Amino acid sequence: METIWFLLVAVMLAVYLVLDGFDIGAGILHLVIARTDAERRLVLKTIGPVWDGNEVWLIAAGGTLYFAFPLLYASGFSGFYLSLTIVLWLLVLRGIGIEFRTHVDSDVWGGLFDGLFACSSVLLAVFYGAALANVLRGVPLQADHFFFEPLWTNWRPGPQPGILDWYTVVGGATALVALTIHGAAYVALKTSGPVNQRARRVAVMLWPALLAATAFSLIATIAVRPRLLDNFIAHPSALVIPIVVACALIGILVFLRRGDARLAFISSALFLAAMLAGAATAQYPVLLPATVDPRLDLTVYNAAAGSHALRVGLVWWTGGMVLAVVYTVFVYRMFRGKVDQRLPEAS
Repeated sequence: METIWFLLVAVMLAVYLVLDGFDIGAGILHLVIARTDAERRLVLKTIGPVWDGNEVWLIAAGGTLYFAFPLLYASGFSGFYLSLTIVLWLLVLRGIGIEFRTHVDSDVWGGLFDGLFACSSVLLAVFYGAALANVLRGVPLQADHFFFEPLWTNWRPGPQPGILDWYTVVGGATALVALTIHGAAYVALKTSGPVNQRARRVAVMLWPALLAATAFSLIATIAVRPRLLDNFIAHPSALVIPIVVACALIGILVFLRRGDARLAFISSALFLAAMLAGAATAQYPVLLPATVDPRLDLTVYNAAAGSHALRVGLVWWTGGMVLAVVYTVFVYRMFRGKVDQRLPEAS
């Protein structure tokens, strides 16, 4: 049951990364590919019906984590309280930027909300990437399973690291580039005309940076924590994951150059999901590694709830996830196709 719940949490996080990832990417590009007020409204309209529903998957993943692995939830939220507070503020500011921008007819306030949307999206991408890098690198867990990390220390991974060091910055930069391309592919999928062309052009220009960041982050991860290769060595079938990552990465560029935004977006989604799958495979059964002593690692076994709770909870979780999937499919079917570019002029 512990392994099943580990897989369920990983899948939910992958769904969130793919869905809210293009929202964040659209925000990062908001002021780059949209030159006029009408074009900025167009970009917002591509995500308007779905962005808040996408964030449901983050809440659901957090709730599932709380239920299935309460010790991990308590330890992680205690040690990462500073960065989690920052992420919470960024999510709030991004929501304010999206919602208020469409209700306030003012050049000054419109510019402010556009800036909030763009800046919070950039920082969210960086913090999400840094968060995953923290989990892969490890944290200074103590014998009581709690820890504290300052925002930064000496910028080097070690027994007492900070939230930000050179390795987690690499993770943040990789996430920033990947989500920007993901957002560009989605905007290209949902629009036509100049915005579509600029989105595809930006994605193609950033592709070499994504290739370099992906390769460097892999090398850096192996250097910082060589144990992450153990599962791939023990189970050679898991090597299919890096193959999928490479194929998806190539697919992004090929389909963008062909002008096929749909397959480019699918390739980008596959790339993000495969990267997260690779991280989960490398980590298992560890949930949160300890930098001080590997014997203090939080694993799926010592951090899980009781077996009875896990079995009963699976029934209730299944019902809730069926509703979430039905809602997600319904919304995306309702708003499929290109967005309407005949937007009302500002009065």
